[in-house]
Amino acid sequence: MWAYWPQSPTLPQPPSIRRRLTYLTLGWAIALLLALIVALFTAGVLFYRSNVIVPGVYVAGVSIGGHSMPDAAALLRAQSQERGIVLEADSSQQALIPEALGISLDTAATVSLAHRQGRSLESLRRLIDNRGQIELEPVWKFDPLPALQTLQALAPQFELKPVDADIRLVDGQVEAAPAVMGQSLDIEATMANLSQDPLHVLAEGRLPLILKTVTADLTDVSRPVDEANEFLDHTITVQAYDPIDEETISLKIEPDVWNPWISVWLNETDPTEFEWSLDADQAQKSLTQQIETIGPEQYLKPDETVEAVTTAITNQSWSAADLRVFHHDQPHTVQFGETLSSIGFDYGIPYPWIEQANPGVNNSLSPGQEIIIPSPDALLPLPVVKNKRIVVSLSEQKLWAYEQGQLKWEWPISTGISSSPTAPGVFQVQSHETNAYAASWNLWMPDFIGIYRPVPTADFMNGFHGFPSRNGATLLWTNDLGHPVTYGCILVDSKHSGNLFEWAEAGVVVEIEK
Repeated sequence: MWAYWPQSPTLPQPPSIRRRLTYLTLGWAIALLLALIVALFTAGVLFYRSNVIVPGVYVAGVSIGGHSMPDAAALLRAQSQERGIVLEADSSQQALIPEALGISLDTAATVSLAHRQGRSLESLRRLIDNRGQIELEPVWKFDPLPALQTLQALAPQFELKPVDADIRLVDGQVEAAPAVMGQSLDIEATMANLSQDPLHVLAEGRLPLILKTVTADLTDVSRPVDEANEFLDHTITVQAYDPIDEETISLKIEPDVWNPWISVWLNETDPTEFEWSLDADQAQKSLTQQIETIGPEQYLKPDETVEAVTTAITNQSWSAADLRVFHHDQPHTVQFGETLSSIGFDYGIPYPWIEQANPGVNNSLSPGQEIIIPSPDALLPLPVVKNKRIVVSLSEQKLWAYEQGQLKWEWPISTGISSSPTAPGVFQVQSHETNAYAASWNLWMPDFIGIYRPVPTADFMNGFHGFPSRNGATLLWTNDLGHPVTYGCILVDSKHSGNLFEWAEAGVVVEIEK
């Protein structure tokens, strides 16, 4: 069953009622607007008092708007760590964060500046004029102490110690090795540039490091160079006496020969002077090659030569004297009819010495046989007295004594008979006996001067003496001077023998001619 209620017709309202409704609606609108204004004002006050930065604020291109101040500070701090400053020195570059040079972002001041944006009429106007964006420059601070510490730590990397001038020997000439200047980091000047405008350094991203030259202590070595070259520019004269041939050999050692033996350097305490040393091994090797050229049979002893030359260089006398020429052993091919005695007579070597040099060889020689003739130096074992010489002639039976090349005495003498001959050759005064005894002949020989051993292993010598005696009284051969009469010695008149005994010291050379 449907029920139906008829609707009541709308009755027109009176004008007074309509006016009341209009006023009521307008009141509510005003109240709502006032509430909105209060809410907005309250929100603005709360936002103004909050630590949130107005949206649209940028610092060095970094948007920090809408962030709280702590968050904005952390964001700016992280961004600042990504910046770098390149230190430049010559071709060297090294990047550092700004804090290492004392340039740091003042986050508190920068965030405070950003927070003030939009909270004043002027900043609000700027925000509106810039279409809701404000670009701020960060606030930086500079502390010179970290910069100084960083430069001091980096200084060793750029330090080059200077090298003093020196001298060196090149191809026989001393030349200067120029000084090399050093360098160091000029911390004071670099700090002055940085401190003058640290923000410019930060903006450029580079800091030129200033280097300063460090001068060597020694730059002039011209004096030791000149003196060393003068020292090396000498020719050394080596003079060696040959007592066998009675000649002096002169050998020149030019600078290009001996300079390679030398090392030179500056005196440590006085660099205006030079020091030097000689390599004895190199000198001996070089001299050995050179002295081997003085003759096929003659030679100098390397050790003696090196010592003499070294002494000459050390004393800067440039003359090595008092050296002696020696002789090599010689090979001999036996000819038909030769005997050891005849060979010894020809070479001036007593034949028992040849026997000793050729074990197993006797007088049964064969033509073509090779034997060794010992060096005549074996018969001159003592240092040679160069300014005196005695010459004996077997054929003329005479003696000549020379001093300083001048004839001092000339006397008749007597030498050995044919069965016990006096050997020819070059010998040397080796012993003195005021009255020697010859047991084989029962003879006493006054003023005896021994000059050679006829047999190298025997304990007796041939030499000079005055008239001999036997049994303490009998004088022999007093009237025989001038022809062979002795058993191998050289007889001198007793009125001269004492003078010869005193004058001819050990080492005087005695040459017995055939």
